[in-house]
Amino acid sequence: MSNNISYCLNLLGYNRFNTRVVKVGAVEVGGKNPIRIQSMTTVDTMDTIGSMEEAIRIIDAGCEIVRMTAPSKKEAENLNAIKLGLVARGYNTPLVADIHFTPNAAEVAAEYIEKIRVNPGNYADKKKFEEIDYTDASYQAELVRIEEKFTPLVLKCKKLGRAMRIGTNHGSLSDRILSRFGDTPEGMVESAMEFIRICEKNDYRDLVISMKASNVIVMVQAYRLLVAEMLKNGQNYPLHLGVTEAGDGEDGRIKSAVGIGALLEDGLGDTIRVSLTENSEYEIPVARKLLKKFEGLPTIEADQTEINLPYSPFAYERRLTTSVGNIGSGHVPVVIADLSKKQDITPANFFGFGYTYSVQLDKWNLMDLAADVVYVGSNKIEFEVPGTVRLLQDFSTWKSNQDSKYTPLVSYVDRSEMEGQSNYFLAIDLDADWSIEELQKHPNAVFVVCSSKQHKTPIFRKFRLDLAEYNILNPIILKVDYATTDEETFQLHSSSDLGLHFVDGFGDGLWVTGNHSLQFINSLSFGILQATRTRISKTEYISCPSCGRTLFDLQETTAKIRARTSHLKGIKIGIMGCIVNGPGEMADADYGYVGVGVGKINLYKEKTVVRKNVSEEEAVQALIDLIAEHGDWIEPKEH
Repeated sequence: MSNNISYCLNLLGYNRFNTRVVKVGAVEVGGKNPIRIQSMTTVDTMDTIGSMEEAIRIIDAGCEIVRMTAPSKKEAENLNAIKLGLVARGYNTPLVADIHFTPNAAEVAAEYIEKIRVNPGNYADKKKFEEIDYTDASYQAELVRIEEKFTPLVLKCKKLGRAMRIGTNHGSLSDRILSRFGDTPEGMVESAMEFIRICEKNDYRDLVISMKASNVIVMVQAYRLLVAEMLKNGQNYPLHLGVTEAGDGEDGRIKSAVGIGALLEDGLGDTIRVSLTENSEYEIPVARKLLKKFEGLPTIEADQTEINLPYSPFAYERRLTTSVGNIGSGHVPVVIADLSKKQDITPANFFGFGYTYSVQLDKWNLMDLAADVVYVGSNKIEFEVPGTVRLLQDFSTWKSNQDSKYTPLVSYVDRSEMEGQSNYFLAIDLDADWSIEELQKHPNAVFVVCSSKQHKTPIFRKFRLDLAEYNILNPIILKVDYATTDEETFQLHSSSDLGLHFVDGFGDGLWVTGNHSLQFINSLSFGILQATRTRISKTEYISCPSCGRTLFDLQETTAKIRARTSHLKGIKIGIMGCIVNGPGEMADADYGYVGVGVGKINLYKEKTVVRKNVSEEEAVQALIDLIAEHGDWIEPKEH
């Protein structure tokens, strides 16, 4: 196997990475077990009844492992009361203590519950946002100190049969790791590996590993690097997947499905959490619908010895293409809207994908989410459309009219009629017969590729490998269609199918179709590109899910901030409930809103705190003022 694909057992088929089995109480994680679903309570862990009731709601929704925060010894002690209360009510679901800065709390929690989660970036390590130039000697001295702090927990977990998650977060890497590796996926992997080595030194291997980030590309690359490193070392620890601070609503679902789905597509992942800034029980059905996509996928053996990827799965680089109009080479990926099933198309139909027409002014207005290409099928448009829109028409209709305002969509069967021509789209069903040699005859076409297979990833990926082998540089539109009428399933499955390829730099546009409104599909399409950071078209909110540490109502506050700032295209705003999920977890946010005490907020510009202890009542306006001070504020348009 080539070194650059050593993270995936089967690029052109499907094999789950066969991890070791780790018992979390009565629940087995890894191996051939089903992919487990997790969530986390939001109630203060000192609220015994509240924590129990929330846990029961999550469990009844289908959660198999429940995490609770234990920021100090008193919360860790109270996990015993919560555990006993749940057992008394007939609930034996394993609990996990979420530990950050307090090793002594972890050791207490291990007495009572089935699993401990530690974050290597701030468990015994230092996170003070200081730039320190570590020598080899001082770096090694810190590792010795960390081992002394961490080993007691390892020995206790080993003795009591407790599992442990070593959970690295992109935004909370220690100053020491940052000094050597920077804010990188490589640093995330090394942070976890240091703790894994300490565990293995003590012959303790009941470990689950995670590599979470709010940046989906970083998250995917970190997990891939981790698996590559484990395979090199002969390790096979189960993986817990999640996109941290994914947010809420549509954005949170798309972002989670892109990140988690990209790894599941390649057979990675043994347990998942969809982190939404919503009530915790709402996370469970989302996770279940995402996992449904992978049920029943047959294991297909594949020989990868001859495969050499034309790209690195560990570093983003967009595939080099030629340019056909505004598609390909250097242009942002385009979004295609589909009006082919409409009859008597009017300007009002364009509203669904980002255009409004004023009759009085005879003028088009473009919204931020304005589609670039509109497919009209055999229809004709009897009015002037915005100059930014390309109209795509069926080849048979275009051929009979030869109207220059349309671009033809040519079927593979009709391809020979366009040889030597330019500015057309060529539709290729990858499940049918097609020839790479034939595609070489169409250097000036945009290729629109689709597959109806349940598992589209290997189909699209094989096509990319074929293009690279023959040095074919045409722009590619990835097209998907789903029969489901459930909006959430449609959202999750399309995000999973398409997101992986944009994360890997493959795709110059997307075309999503199905039994849903134009507006829903258009918003989803732009959301996938936003989640993969390949086209930024709206404000991005890096918002943590609530937990027992949260110092204000995250859902209400996120809604307030969205209401005031959602027009700030391209700005990233972090909304964090506490300092644990504060400046570090925001990672690459432009501005931050972080709870530091009850009713008190710190405001950040990037990772630097610029206003401290702002009252919650004034904090949203203070955030607006901060954005304005740095020249990023614009007044919202009147509608």
